[in-house]
Amino acid sequence: MHSTLTLPPPLALPVDTGRNPPLVVCAANEARFTAAHYSEPLTAFTVGWRDPENLAALLDFVAPPVPAGRRFEFKRADNAEAFFSETDDTRAIGAPFKRVEYSGDSVLGKTLNKGLTLRVDHDEALGDDWQERYVQLLLQRLLRNELRRALAALDAASTLASATWPDSGTEGNPDADVRAALSAAADDSGVRPNRVLFGEAAWSLRANCYDAQDNAGARRAADLSPDDLARKLFVEGLRVAAARYQSTATAKAALLGAKVYCFYADPMPGKDEPSNLKRFVTPVEGAGPFRVYLEEHAKFTDISVEHYSNVIVTSTVGLRGLTPATS
Repeated sequence: MHSTLTLPPPLALPVDTGRNPPLVVCAANEARFTAAHYSEPLTAFTVGWRDPENLAALLDFVAPPVPAGRRFEFKRADNAEAFFSETDDTRAIGAPFKRVEYSGDSVLGKTLNKGLTLRVDHDEALGDDWQERYVQLLLQRLLRNELRRALAALDAASTLASATWPDSGTEGNPDADVRAALSAAADDSGVRPNRVLFGEAAWSLRANCYDAQDNAGARRAADLSPDDLARKLFVEGLRVAAARYQSTATAKAALLGAKVYCFYADPMPGKDEPSNLKRFVTPVEGAGPFRVYLEEHAKFTDISVEHYSNVIVTSTVGLRGLTPATS
């Protein structure tokens, strides 16, 4: 049974017309990004920058980046063909080997231009590092947008099952439910998922379920860190998504709610290997994925940060998850 993750639309951004008021973030217009305004120093700054919320690390965990040109082609393989087996592969004298074929579909794609512009009035430009500070704000916002896209794609492609993790009594075994989801995914695809992603609320439900059980085994399970649980489940990585975004003008919401996802992701993916999600990116030559532009005016400066990317579900086979609840 599939449950769709409902993500409220992001706060509306005004279009960059060139006449926006200071300190207002707006959707950058690709036509304004010209070589005359390209900032090589600030673009280099984006390469070494690390965001305090580790949004980039979580994004890479969910949808590993694959360098690609603006337009690219990748192979969506037939999962069943990877597990065909023969008993007649012995060659007779003078005869050729048995010929086999793989018929995976070739899919064309392209990276999309995404970016934001911030106008800074020079009366607000305090300190020598004011440009870097505002670039950081735009980078965090762009990464948060990209992470929301990846999580929405993961949810839409996953087969989700309900699970009961009560917060009272002696029943409930969350880790057994996750193991069952991993096994079901391996039966679907032939490849056991190597990554598990918990929403912060799901991680809290797991802890509450074990805390409520007065026995040594439950206490040990409750004390496991995400890395400890990854070893217990025989997966390469397990993360808890705790980041928030501004869902309305006055409220924040978790990027991921009470859900658990099991999926396969190669840490060094290529265009044709079997990761479930990939983020195709077009990097800057000699730099990273982001470009920074400065448009200087007499009394203000427009700072634009752009990148080219596309989050694509390259395989839905073996994507499993849970929607736990207390009853």
